Amino acid sequence: MKHRLLAIAAALLLAGPAFAVTKTIELPADGVQLTPSSLPGYAKAKADCVACHSAEYMLYQPPTAPRGYWELMVKRMKAVFNGPIPDADMPDIVDYLVKTYGNEQPKK
Repeated sequence: MKHRLLAIAAALLLAGPAFAVTKTIELPADGVQLTPSSLPGYAKAKADCVACHSAEYMLYQPPTAPRGYWELMVKRMKAVFNGPIPDADMPDIVDYLVKTYGNEQPKK
């Protein structure tokens, strides 16, 4: 009996990929883009950050957020959510975020 169950389980595992269906999804267009900047972190944020989430996410952060907040957010994206952020890019991304969306924005 045990051998028969193992044989059935093995057959199902081997046949499994034959029954696999490829699914595709189409996401809606991103309505918000990152704010353009000449800072090096802008290009890096375009490559690293919005590969995983919308640029709209930045707008939900407090505009009074200091540099330390943005540093923790970028580290969190990498450590907790496995964001594809090279360590070397992190300081430039943080600099861009705090100067564009945080408390180091130019006064209007």
